[in-house]
Amino acid sequence: METTITKGIKGEHHLMVTDENTATRYGSGLVDVFATPAMIALMEQTSLQSIAWLLPHDKTSVGTEVCVKHLRATPVGHKLRCESRVTEVQGRKVIFEVSVWDDQILVGHGSHTRMVVDKEKFMAQSKL
Repeated sequence: METTITKGIKGEHHLMVTDENTATRYGSGLVDVFATPAMIALMEQTSLQSIAWLLPHDKTSVGTEVCVKHLRATPVGHKLRCESRVTEVQGRKVIFEVSVWDDQILVGHGSHTRMVVDKEKFMAQSKL
């Protein structure tokens, strides 16, 4: 597969912590702070968006691996910034370095892997 995805491509996305993305709401904890599953979703979304515009209309990327650390609790009302950067491209596999920041404080970081797939074939294989 020929692609224009290259090492160094960056993405950025901003998100406000609300009641909707807290650990209490996600069921991943009992406190009203930014949920780890919400942080992972933000990292995946940022990575997806950073390369989506480079893919043909019949292709997309799907998340296949996440390895992150959630370092700091972030209360409702804080604005977060997520950054992604392509660190490696191995054929259809794209590996990202991801991080989430609350102002200048690192909230979480790690790596995320996505695979470029043909949308139609992928959906056909996912049917039971």
